Amino acid sequence: MMNAYGKAGVDVTAGYESVKRMKKHIDRTQRPETIGEVGGFGGAFDLSQMSLKEPVLVSGTDGVGTKLLIAIEQGKHQTIGIDCVAMCVNDIVAQGALPLFFLDYIATSKVEPAIVEEIVAGIAEGCVQAGAALIGGETAEMPDMYHTDHYDVAGFTVGMAEKSQLIQTDHVQVGDLLIGLPASGLHSNGYSLVRKLFFKDHNYDYDSRFDGLETTLGEELLTPTKIYVASLKPLIQQQLVNGIAHITGGGFVENIPRMLPAGLGVEIIEGSWPVLPIFDVLGTVGSLTYTEMYEIFNMGIGMVLAVTPEKVAQVQGLLAEQGEASYLIGKVTADEAVRFVTER
Repeated sequence: MMNAYGKAGVDVTAGYESVKRMKKHIDRTQRPETIGEVGGFGGAFDLSQMSLKEPVLVSGTDGVGTKLLIAIEQGKHQTIGIDCVAMCVNDIVAQGALPLFFLDYIATSKVEPAIVEEIVAGIAEGCVQAGAALIGGETAEMPDMYHTDHYDVAGFTVGMAEKSQLIQTDHVQVGDLLIGLPASGLHSNGYSLVRKLFFKDHNYDYDSRFDGLETTLGEELLTPTKIYVASLKPLIQQQLVNGIAHITGGGFVENIPRMLPAGLGVEIIEGSWPVLPIFDVLGTVGSLTYTEMYEIFNMGIGMVLAVTPEKVAQVQGLLAEQGEASYLIGKVTADEAVRFVTER
């Protein structure tokens, strides 16, 4: 049976070896509510231990996109799993939910246990940062589906919120101030354009260096996506935030309106936070306008919070206690648009 499957290009024993290698990483993520060990047909999580009065489950799923090609081409797979977790948990925390557990899906042309272990080690690290248990996953070997040495990574998370603490669009009001939390880099968005600009339109390589960047281009492009769960947890629990926007694909222009009720918009003050050097490099290399970049990238802000003016000092104080920098970057307006203004 195994020999026949091997002739079809699938190495079952490599899959078994991968599971063995994963275990020590998965063990790092366990919570008191997890039941059993990874390896069964499903992951179990005991909700009876949660003490919420009106619990609401919030789920999210995402992948890493073409940032994976940057990892594959450099042979560096350690951080891509953090990206996968971050893209999922940052979405649900923006709705006021704290992650409970996470599952991953890794599909590849050929299972290489050492590479799978690196990926899962990153996923486990992301889960530790998010406080989520890694309770299961799937590794699929599909030689006819993927180019040699290529793989894809996706994830799925479930979080829980007290119904009264859910962050919904009708909470945001005209006059709310916007607080921006800094990004760690490009995060996991816009990489199709990034790859085109650096490696197709120009002949840069991963060892290239640019003024303002402290690392090589390859290292900069693999900077893992920041996870904001710990920073936002006390704000959610104390109901200090009216709205949260995760700045992912579509940048400011697409994502900030997702936290707003119909008819409202925002005014963003340019220059009110430090734009990371990678964005200046991208703008120069690609001859991109700031307007274009705000429609694609996070521009150095990974989360935007809408906060009642009277609560801003308390919110920024709690963020500082978590070691989180924050910037006042604008306000909610009665004009249904995302407008950018220079600081007055």
